[in-house]
Amino acid sequence: MSNIPEHVSGHCLCGAVTVSAKPTKPHLEACHCEMCRRWCGSAYLAVQSDADVTITGEEHVTRYASSDWAERGFCSKCGSNLFYSFLPTGSYSFLAGLFDDLGDMALTEEIFTDEQPAYYSFAQD
Repeated sequence: MSNIPEHVSGHCLCGAVTVSAKPTKPHLEACHCEMCRRWCGSAYLAVQSDADVTITGEEHVTRYASSDWAERGFCSKCGSNLFYSFLPTGSYSFLAGLFDDLGDMALTEEIFTDEQPAYYSFAQD
């Protein structure tokens, strides 16, 4: 029996920003695009959420318009990267490392693999 959480919760490094969300997918995804790698230092490992998102400490969230259709959020106190938000739908992609317990959620989806550099690889198809 799998242990996929219905809601996940967590916080930034300093705790000024907390996040609670209902995962849209029962798995994690990785983005290998150049922008995500520059933002995270490597692949962006994420939990997708389209609904039931609560962000507290919003006064500490700085939003950066990384394109005409998306913004990225980070904590202005500790610098932790928090999310990628797709503006047309209002959906969020939260960094997996924010959450306290992701149960059995596994990395099963990768995007922009054509941009993945040779210096790292995940052991999956």
